[in-house]
Amino acid sequence: MSEEKVRLAVIGLNGIGKLHMANVEKLDHVELAAVCDIVPERAQAVAEQYGCLAYTDSNALLKDRVCDAVVIATPHYDHTTIGIAALESGHHVLVEKPISVHKADCERLIAAHKDKGLVFAAMFNQRTDPHYRKIKQLVDTGEVGDFLRISLIITTWFRTQTYYDSGGWRATWAGEGGGVLLNQCPHNLDLLQWICGMPNKVWATCHLGKRHNIEVEDEVTAYLEYPNGCTGVFVTSTGEAPGTNRFEIAGENGKLVLEDGQLTFARNAVPATEFLRTSKELFAKPSVSVETFTIKGHGRQHIEILENFGDAILEGKELIAPAEEGIHSVELANAMLYSSLIGEPVELPLDGAAFERELKKMIATSIYVKAAEKAVEGDISKSFT
Repeated sequence: MSEEKVRLAVIGLNGIGKLHMANVEKLDHVELAAVCDIVPERAQAVAEQYGCLAYTDSNALLKDRVCDAVVIATPHYDHTTIGIAALESGHHVLVEKPISVHKADCERLIAAHKDKGLVFAAMFNQRTDPHYRKIKQLVDTGEVGDFLRISLIITTWFRTQTYYDSGGWRATWAGEGGGVLLNQCPHNLDLLQWICGMPNKVWATCHLGKRHNIEVEDEVTAYLEYPNGCTGVFVTSTGEAPGTNRFEIAGENGKLVLEDGQLTFARNAVPATEFLRTSKELFAKPSVSVETFTIKGHGRQHIEILENFGDAILEGKELIAPAEEGIHSVELANAMLYSSLIGEPVELPLDGAAFERELKKMIATSIYVKAAEKAVEGDISKSFT
């Protein structure tokens, strides 16, 4: 490997792959050595644009050793197979979200990371947002106290029918493996588990094709239970406008709320449970002081994850988003869908094999006919908000 630069290949050149290639151009220590796409014309055109090698077969790319690392930006099922092949052939890997479609495949992909000298990262770019970093700091340092209630409403992932019609693989069990939970919400589910940890029980209702002509979920409401007795609610949709993006954590020491880019912390003078047990008054409440944090911007997002990936390869820096942690957001998404399908609460850890069987059954029995794919150009950056 070059001592100054990481030779990178991007696999999957449509959609998010375009952004990753543009970001490579902005980094001093990463260079684009090759690109790969199953559409020959696309691969060749991009290679000519960036002055690098073109491939249509990821296995051939890996075999030729033309790069040190790969970014996998393909449809979801390929994250597992290409990721395993890349790790087993000695390449560093940065995989797009979700790291796999279901928990069992996550376990297979993670198991392939036997050589710990290889850097294995995930594209959880929302971890670079200073708002979420501040929330995590307040939680990790104990300022919020033990959780009482958690609420995450993320219904700003609005998508048109044209969006779903733009790719033959989109919003199908066989092509994508799920809907809003697997496509848009891995970021939110990652933040939820990164900051709050994993629940031990999930009970959800996932509506399939409620707002769109698709066969997968486009509206979800989930109830969560945590080991300490805390309860939570997670709500998402791709059919609601203008939508809500609100993250709320109520703890013994107060309440954190992030909405519309503003983070506030209402601090209790006395912890809630202590006050309710010791107060001699009938209708008293702990006195509260409200702090509003001045936080600008949303971090450097994708380019920071990519830069960190290069720094981890060249300098051994700690990863912002280790890929092994990607199993948690997938498990949450799978548990919500599985609970809805069987009509019962699901205990965590999830039985990954059971969910895999259910997913394969849905693929085998699907009668959904996808409309002819419509080639539509759009600004990929608009999908991150």
